[in-house]
Amino acid sequence: MNKKIIGMVLLTVLLTACGAAKESGEENSGVSLDAGSTEVSEEAQGAVEAEGDVHVWGQMPSFTAKDLEGNTVTEDIFSQKDLTVVNIWGTFCPPCIEEMPELGEWAEEMPDNVQMVGLIIDIAGEDDKEHHDMAVTITERAGAAFPQIIANIDFADILQGVVGVPTTLFVDKEGNLVGEPVVGAYVDGYKQFVEEYLSGQ
Repeated sequence: MNKKIIGMVLLTVLLTACGAAKESGEENSGVSLDAGSTEVSEEAQGAVEAEGDVHVWGQMPSFTAKDLEGNTVTEDIFSQKDLTVVNIWGTFCPPCIEEMPELGEWAEEMPDNVQMVGLIIDIAGEDDKEHHDMAVTITERAGAAFPQIIANIDFADILQGVVGVPTTLFVDKEGNLVGEPVVGAYVDGYKQFVEEYLSGQ
């Protein structure tokens, strides 16, 4: 696996990610979990409030990756539940870190047929101990005990479509992306989609 290719894919996402935080002059404090209001982008609001039936707009790729604990994870993870909420985030992103405790609480309260999965975009391979350890600290402090997958080149097609983090996707048990992605920290919006999706089943 070519680390330069992985780095280029991740860099593309990082350059456009968390733009609102940078524009407002916020600094990344690393592992801060202070509560605070996070502005919801119009794009995020629109994705949740759009009327019409849930539709399929793509599919998650086949992948073989590691989670933060070193376990191998493949696309088979999606077949375990009717719906998987995939939260794409980075350790550099204050809104991602701020919403993590709420995601951890929600993951514990989810119905049996729904699961939460994190996808971390800024750990550059197995040798990147700095970002790995930072991600572990963030998730442990937040009580976010759900699986956290480390993105690799297998996710390139999906990540090229990500315009900022956090971005949250919804995946059915066949690996289809359903609904629309939610760009920005908007946990109430994620919950609303899940409720509406399940009520339509």
